Amino acid sequence: MKLDKFDREILRVMQKDATISMADLSQKVGLSHTPCWRRVKKMEADGLIRQKVTLLDCKKLNLGVSVFIYITLKNHDGDSLTDFEQAVQEIDAIVECHTTSGEKDYLLKVIVESIEEYEQLLKSTLTHLPCVEHVSSTFAMKQVKNTTELPIKRL
Repeated sequence: MKLDKFDREILRVMQKDATISMADLSQKVGLSHTPCWRRVKKMEADGLIRQKVTLLDCKKLNLGVSVFIYITLKNHDGDSLTDFEQAVQEIDAIVECHTTSGEKDYLLKVIVESIEEYEQLLKSTLTHLPCVEHVSSTFAMKQVKNTTELPIKRL
């Protein structure tokens, strides 16, 4: 998909505030209302804009423990990978799951209220996911940066 400077600016502005009105968005990017609206609708239809969400404050929701978990699987056949990936989708505490290169197969990010809650999740759920051979956990001590904004280059 070819993006011009207006499309890129629309995306930059919307990443900062998805609730911005079309009138304000069009003014910020230097387009009139209708062409701006058409561009947003096209980017939505093309799947470039996947969804608009509300970002929540983890600490204010008492979800202050972030855990990064490396998973190694016993088997690497297609069914094992599919079974693991489908099972991960069902666990709300897992907010990210990435396949990785190297010795580990997956990297998970889990957000929970406490270390005790994570321990329970580990014992009751994570170690019982399909084909899991090894789990290695690291607790985040402090979040230094957290953004959902992608680095869209200016033309």
